[in-house]
Amino acid sequence: MTDRPARRLVKTHRPPATRPPTRPAARPAPGPSPPGASSHFKLTIEYDGSRYRGWQEQSNAMTVQEVIKNALNELLPREYQMAGAGRTDAGVHALAQVVSLHTSRAIAPSELLEELNRRLTKDVNVLKVEPAAPDFHARHSAVARSYLYQISLRRTAFAKSYCWWVRAPLDLAVIERSLPALLGLHDYKAFADARAGEGSTRVKVEEIRIVRRGEMVLIRIGASHFLWKMVRRIVGVLVKIGTKEVPAGISLADLGRRYAVQIPTWTAPAAGLFLERVRYPGDPPPGEPTPLIAL
Repeated sequence: MTDRPARRLVKTHRPPATRPPTRPAARPAPGPSPPGASSHFKLTIEYDGSRYRGWQEQSNAMTVQEVIKNALNELLPREYQMAGAGRTDAGVHALAQVVSLHTSRAIAPSELLEELNRRLTKDVNVLKVEPAAPDFHARHSAVARSYLYQISLRRTAFAKSYCWWVRAPLDLAVIERSLPALLGLHDYKAFADARAGEGSTRVKVEEIRIVRRGEMVLIRIGASHFLWKMVRRIVGVLVKIGTKEVPAGISLADLGRRYAVQIPTWTAPAAGLFLERVRYPGDPPPGEPTPLIAL
């Protein structure tokens, strides 16, 4: 019996099976916007400015604008444009700052209000969110602004972060007689610190009044716009008039000539100042001044 030769196994190489190219999954079509949704808004905001370096965002200090942007970045990352109506100074508060907000996607005003307040710090609060026109700008669309300053006539344990305690007796009638000299269009250069891009120092003051509510004195000043530190320096001068250190009824021009060096040193503390209201075409004038805390 003869041995058969061993068979050699030959491996065959088949090309790997090819799968048809897969198409990326189609993105779902965006759903309908919620009822009443918008992408253009007017926000009304209140804040306690005590621990902030003012409104405007800065690279080396915490500001109110930065706090609001941090909340917006969580809710609408890189999908919005915002602007404030007034650049309040360090330590100055707001009863009704206005912000224009334009987003790339629609959202219901009620949802925006709730979601922003959930993310904001306890000393910043959105009071109201309203739909706005696409070209609405909080600063450029405004026609007038009013600031409110609080002076306490007594020492207080609770209101010191929101008023200026003036220890010397104030003659409010003398101050009131001096107010007409500040109304109208005047050059307020002596009442302002220079700030880049501020332009003309001529300002039309449309309202200035002083009222007493208990042990709190309220000074409201309304104008189309304000210069840096202008309101606080007007208040400082009025206090000097009330203490008889500056003659009553003196004109604005004479104030600037005679007291140009002293006026900056009379600047009232930031704690007592509030951005009270920002007005737009069709808005009614503000009502009676009301103290934040009754004394």
